Amino acid sequence: MNQTAARVLIVEDDPAIQLMLRYNLEKRGYEVTAVSDGETALQALEQARPDAAVLDWMLPGLSGLELCRRIRATPRLRDLPVIMLTARSDEQDSIRGLDGGADDYIVKPCSVETLDARLRALLRRTQVSYDLLTFADLRLDPETHRVERAGRLVTLGPTEFRLLEFFMRNPKRVFSREDLLQRIWGENMHVELRTIDVHIRRLRRAVNADDEADYIRTVRSAGYSLDDTY
Repeated sequence: MNQTAARVLIVEDDPAIQLMLRYNLEKRGYEVTAVSDGETALQALEQARPDAAVLDWMLPGLSGLELCRRIRATPRLRDLPVIMLTARSDEQDSIRGLDGGADDYIVKPCSVETLDARLRALLRRTQVSYDLLTFADLRLDPETHRVERAGRLVTLGPTEFRLLEFFMRNPKRVFSREDLLQRIWGENMHVELRTIDVHIRRLRRAVNADDEADYIRTVRSAGYSLDDTY
């Protein structure tokens, strides 16, 4: 597979349609992950961000529309290109899909050529520059998810990685627990405030060796910041 291939997540519960989409998009050079329901899609998105997502509207359990809304409520996925693929052809359904956060809306059945063209158009409009982030002796690559400190490889879980990336994009600013919950988990996720403290502890353990300064600053009654001046 070409290393520059666009990564596409397909969420489609019909096995025949899922197989057809995956096969034909891979033939066109995409790197495809295919799942059958919204909850599994959320788990896949937690592990790795694709370049675009194609969501069937009528999914078991969590609908494609609700999945799209959750994607838009998650800060690191807020700008993810989303195409809604559905048998619903009514204009009001199209409006609901677009209002729910989809970038495009395609009525089934559609040709793979049409889907390919729409994907390429979306990807051209939403290409993101993955610049290397640096802070003191920390290095973070948003594209490869590689983190180093003073040349040492740092292994982080997905949430700790998102926390560190957020701090490195906003250094020396203090964020309350409420701020971090909204920006990392999204407005519609029900997570307890003390969850932040757990992930901050994990981040500290991973980033700081025994003889290294702790850049994760706790500001009493205010929150946390990334700061190398203390």
